[in-house]
Amino acid sequence: MNTTTTYTVTGMTCGHCESSVRTEVSQVPGVTEVDVSAKTGTLTVTAENSINDAEVIAAVDEAGYTAARD
Repeated sequence: MNTTTTYTVTGMTCGHCESSVRTEVSQVPGVTEVDVSAKTGTLTVTAENSINDAEVIAAVDEAGYTAARD
């Protein structure tokens, strides 16, 4: 059963920002889909089971941005 969670990401301004976040979050175990928008400041993550918020937020931090679960 897939789970989808949305986060607010601050600091993104362009497509490169989106790519950086997408790359890092895609490496979180269980994540199957990542949709990120610098324009709206949102990150939507789909995973096979429950999503570990701490891992997703840490991945966004690794990309150089700040995330919080909506």
